[in-house]
Order: sequence, then C-alpha cells, then structure tokens
Amino acid sequence: MRATLSALIRSARRELLSFDDPAGALDQGIPEPFLEFAGYCVRTSGEQTPTVRRIAPRQGLTHLRESWLWPGAARVTDCIPFKMVVADRTVAVVPLDLELHYNGLLLIRDPVVVQALVRTHHAWWDTGEDLTPHTVATAVPAHLLPVLHSMLAGFTDEAAATRLGMSGRTYSRRVGQLLTALGTTSRFRAGAEAARRGWL
Repeated sequence: MRATLSALIRSARRELLSFDDPAGALDQGIPEPFLEFAGYCVRTSGEQTPTVRRIAPRQGLTHLRESWLWPGAARVTDCIPFKMVVADRTVAVVPLDLELHYNGLLLIRDPVVVQALVRTHHAWWDTGEDLTPHTVATAVPAHLLPVLHSMLAGFTDEAAATRLGMSGRTYSRRVGQLLTALGTTSRFRAGAEAARRGWL
C-alpha cells in the first residue's frame, strides 16, 4: 500500500487532488511508520506537482499538524465523503473501507469513474473554506478537549476534575479558557458552538 500511494503521488505531473482526514488514523492501531509515511507524502506532493488541492473535514483540525498546510492549497468542509487521491485526472486511489488507506486500496483507472471522483472533489472544493494557519488556530486546543467532553457528558466540575486527574482550580481555569475560545460565557452555548465548529 505504501508503494502504491508513493508511486501514485510521484506520478502526478499536473494535478493532485485529495480528500483526507488528518485525525482519521488516530487511535486506529496504525503503526507509526505508516503515519510518518503519510506525512511524507503530503510534504513531497508539491515538489513536482504544480496544482495540489486537499480537502479535510472540520473536526480533523483538532489534530492537524501545521505541515498539512503546505504544499498547494487546502480547504476545510463539514465532512468528506471518503478518503481519496486522484493524480492528473487519470488514476485514483480510494481506501477499501473508505476511511483508512492502511486497510487496503482500490486503484481506479476507468476514465468515467475517475472523472466522477474529480467532479465530486470539485463540488466539495467549491463549498469549502480556505485552510490557513488562522483556521487551524481556531480548532479546540488539545488540552481543552477532555474538558469539553466532560462538560458535554454532564459531569460536575468536581467529578470532572477528579476524573481527569487535575485540581478543581485547574479544571475551572480550563473551563474558562474553553468558554473564551468559543466566544461565550454560557456552558450551554459552548456546547452548541463547539458542535457548530465541528469540535465534537
């Protein structure tokens, strides 16, 4: 699979399109070398390909690495239909389970199917939001994510702090940071805003 993906990316001379979820492989038991390889593919994709367009789901920003911002252009949408890579509008790779390249790949060369995948990518691209360092900065900070989940689960501050292994003061401070990041002073509104931003 690594060889197939690598060969596909290296073969692109004009355009490389992809749907990808930077957080999709987390907690899936995928070996670290494969994850590092995926990062390598992203970094090298623009060295030889003039047009690189990548689309990620909004919730994937939570674990987005800054290097994902380059090369080429990237946009974020509320969701992606599946993972995919298309090279020069002639060949595509789609995971067999539609989510993880690690579990097997379908290599597609049929021009009708490839064109349909290109059109799908264009439709998502047109509705997406440009992905910039500012966009990434608006994702929930990793240290506040457990606090958000505790709030949504309905734990009292004391129970949540104990569950997370932190002092009550630290938990309260992080709740305040979370509310500030969400632009509200209401815990109820915080949940709605977090959902709207795709933090959940």
